[in-house]
Amino acid sequence: MPVTIDGFRRLALALEGAAEHAHMGHPDFRVGGKIFATLGHPDADWAMVKLTPEQQFAFVDAEPEVFRPVQGGWGLRGATSVDLAAASVRTLRPALVTAWRNLAPGGTAAPRPGKKTPRRRRAR
Repeated sequence: MPVTIDGFRRLALALEGAAEHAHMGHPDFRVGGKIFATLGHPDADWAMVKLTPEQQFAFVDAEPEVFRPVQGGWGLRGATSVDLAAASVRTLRPALVTAWRNLAPGGTAAPRPGKKTPRRRRAR
């Protein structure tokens, strides 16, 4: 059964600390103030999950009818389009959880490629 816009919204908001906002005229879903997913891009039948390039490759390879890289630079950095009509809860939930986990605060987030971990200053 395809995932609806409301179904995507419910799955995203079920993740701990997730909140819905808007960005560039599209609903987005954030954790710790950072976007992990959006709805309505490139059109109403699509969504986006923010993965690492390695994660993106794995999801696209496993379910190419559901997932594809966003065109351009964002896609090269892991932004992944989701065809809602082709997606099921079984295929979508792991991608949403992965995207959420990449940005979740509290040490549960995976390191982001290209981002350096800030060094702690020593007490003097």
